[in-house]
Amino acid sequence: MFIKYFLIVLLLKFSAFSQTPVQWTYTTKKISDKTYEVHIKASVQSPWHIYSQSTPDGGPLATKISFNKNPLIITQGKPKEVGKMVQKYEDVFGVDVKYFDGDVEFVQEVTLRGQGDKKSIKTNVKGTIEFMACNDEQCLPPKMSTFSVKLE
Repeated sequence: MFIKYFLIVLLLKFSAFSQTPVQWTYTTKKISDKTYEVHIKASVQSPWHIYSQSTPDGGPLATKISFNKNPLIITQGKPKEVGKMVQKYEDVFGVDVKYFDGDVEFVQEVTLRGQGDKKSIKTNVKGTIEFMACNDEQCLPPKMSTFSVKLE
């Protein structure tokens, strides 16, 4: 009986760790004829948080968004961060960390390259997101998520 109970508790613990408190969604918004915004939204369950792209060295893993090369598009700078950012000194890391309390949206501007007479170009923006979720007691191992979103 004890072994059965132990195995059930162990399985529940592993299933809780296999789930992530961060869910990602991806959308695009057409700004002008050839310019789009790619919106990468992290829905973060309370009490978890993820870190800013500008978290300093020595701190926790900063969120990193990488875009695959695509000859049809040009990315403009790095993604803007839209959300409730918290900045505070963490003794564990010895630096000021920057993280988002709740949901955060990363917004990347992309421009389609000139294509002559072609009126409509259809392509995808693809890439990866590397991130780490933490709460006040623990951090989960870093995760990587891939994305692909259509520009039409």
